[in-house]
Amino acid sequence: MLTMRYRELTILATLGVLTTMPAHAAPAADALNLTATSVNVIESGSPIKIQVIRWSTDEERMPVVAALNPAAPAPAATATGANPTAAAGGRGRGGRGGRGARGGRGDIPLDPVAALTAAIGRAPTLGYIWTKDVTGYSIKYAYHAALPDGSERIILATDRRLGAYSQAWKPLGAEASANYDFTLVEIRLGAAGASEGKSSLTAKVITDTAAATIALENYAAAPATLQKVEKFKGQSSK
Repeated sequence: MLTMRYRELTILATLGVLTTMPAHAAPAADALNLTATSVNVIESGSPIKIQVIRWSTDEERMPVVAALNPAAPAPAATATGANPTAAAGGRGRGGRGGRGARGGRGDIPLDPVAALTAAIGRAPTLGYIWTKDVTGYSIKYAYHAALPDGSERIILATDRRLGAYSQAWKPLGAEASANYDFTLVEIRLGAAGASEGKSSLTAKVITDTAAATIALENYAAAPATLQKVEKFKGQSSK
């Protein structure tokens, strides 16, 4: 009798665990899947597939956005009546800078582009961009916003430069505005019409403070890198 009772309690406990499992335990559908073709690069017309598993959270976006706008270092406080020679890096000791002057490299802020590159590299992988290259490009930053005209603005950043190991993505008729080690792609999906994408291969990366995101400078004037951008259902695979 006790054995039967024990089995009943075990079954009930198991059912309780199953019914209280969080919903996110099941695989989630991709946030977005896109297809496109390259344009204005050496190997124009190449197919591209983009798989966004999820969008960056506010906490994940913050260090990436902040990297391009580092806070100015606070001025060193000087006590009233302090020896100005000592305050100037300890030069009073034999006319040579103290440890703070010689070894204070940790206090020197990174160049904003280097800081942005590092921030993107530290971010979690949120999806992939598949090109003709052997391996895909990990998406480390993914931003999405609906625009007033019904179109969608999508900004993605990979931790490697598109075409880093080939000439396939070298821009035609224009040199890259900056030799970034990452690639930022900004896509505009029209509500009803042509959709395209532009990238940091030919445009500078800036901070869009109003939208709290990194973006391309003067998007309208930049040449397209992706054309025929379309959504499709189902997971993207190379």
